[in-house]
Amino acid sequence: MGEAELNIYEQTLTINSHIITYGNAADKKVTDYIRYEIETMWNEPQAVIRIKKVSLTVRFNITAFHNPGIDMDEIIMNTDARNNYFRIEEYARGNISFVDGLGCNSGYFMLENLYEGSTTAAHEYGHTLGLEHPANLDIRGKGVPGIMYPRGTLVDPQFQYDPSKPAGVTGGTLFPIYRKVFAEDIAAINLDKLYFKNNKASVGDFTNVYHSNHSEHSANDFFA
Repeated sequence: MGEAELNIYEQTLTINSHIITYGNAADKKVTDYIRYEIETMWNEPQAVIRIKKVSLTVRFNITAFHNPGIDMDEIIMNTDARNNYFRIEEYARGNISFVDGLGCNSGYFMLENLYEGSTTAAHEYGHTLGLEHPANLDIRGKGVPGIMYPRGTLVDPQFQYDPSKPAGVTGGTLFPIYRKVFAEDIAAINLDKLYFKNNKASVGDFTNVYHSNHSEHSANDFFA
């Protein structure tokens, strides 16, 4: 989730998002990494959209804070569209990181998924902006996979965990480190359809879920 800020004079549309981490495996280092990955990957395309007949460069301004003592009520009662709350633990039910839906502001990350270059944080951030997994998960012959393709996607051999493996077997599916954010991903957020008041608009919606350690999730969670 984020707050879009429109500046017609500077011809920019900035998405401001604040990442707040908590949990036993959260610390300043992993929090800073999450912030850096999201901001770097989503700014890489330098995407341009048109609003009010003006071409605007889309920018992502990501800040982050590790709050080990966060109170449940602080999350549940949050009204700031910039805030995103992620619990980080060594164990996550289902053995994978997840967020609480499309266009949300909360989730649960497994520490093992957050290694440098994993792209998990950037992928989950896409879900918080309302993006879902593509319908076609066989993109062999189509080159570099976009950020919203999940684990298990069939890709060209050079984008697999093990290029020598046949497609679909263990090692023969998408290695997430190869995912990239493209201008098409940003276009899919439909920023031009937002309702702006005083040049600001919310991207996504409030879920404000406080996750307990080893929390259960539903079949509707969106996985990295």
